[in-house]
Amino acid sequence: MFVLVEMVDTVRIPPWQFKRKLNDSIAEELNKKLANKVVYNVGLCICLFDITKLEDAYVFPGDGASHTKVHFRYVVFHPFLDEILIGKIKGCSPEGVHVSLGFFDDILIPPESLQQPAKFDDAEQVWVWEYETEEGAHDLYMDTGEDIRFRVVDESFVDTSPSGPSSAEATSSSEEQPKKEAPYTLVGSISEPGLGLLSWWTSS
Repeated sequence: MFVLVEMVDTVRIPPWQFKRKLNDSIAEELNKKLANKVVYNVGLCICLFDITKLEDAYVFPGDGASHTKVHFRYVVFHPFLDEILIGKIKGCSPEGVHVSLGFFDDILIPPESLQQPAKFDDAEQVWVWEYETEEGAHDLYMDTGEDIRFRVVDESFVDTSPSGPSSAEATSSSEEQPKKEAPYTLVGSISEPGLGLLSWWTSS
């Protein structure tokens, strides 16, 4: 679920921080820049692990700050495909079951990846597994806040870097704002024995 990623960046240290230890200032600036941010095709950055190399620092004309090229390792949330995770149901919609890990919310289990047969209850706004037994069918509701075990089956990165407006966007009205996309999304599945709500599989 968590991996160490080697990164390189140039860190700017303002002059009022020169009295501090350089490593402390660099660590603070890197966490300020990266923590809780998604790096494209890398994952969600959590915190700095260590600094492996500092190159020479430079002060440029007109800027009293120092600029140091830093090699470092960062803790990143980037689960492997087929990894099994446990989260909480954040809500349900016709698109599927939305799951949160507490620090990461962009997880979707689409309808075709639920335990089957499944149906969406419009009145309750929840997905229901119509579990068949010898005594008949039982409706098992996927309520908000329930713990759920799922398998990671896909991921999607979206480049959300700022870009200049196109000519078409420039002429469109300000009311027609495009829907904001999540920079990093996981797709899960619970269509296997043992997956789904933890309460489904507890021994009596």
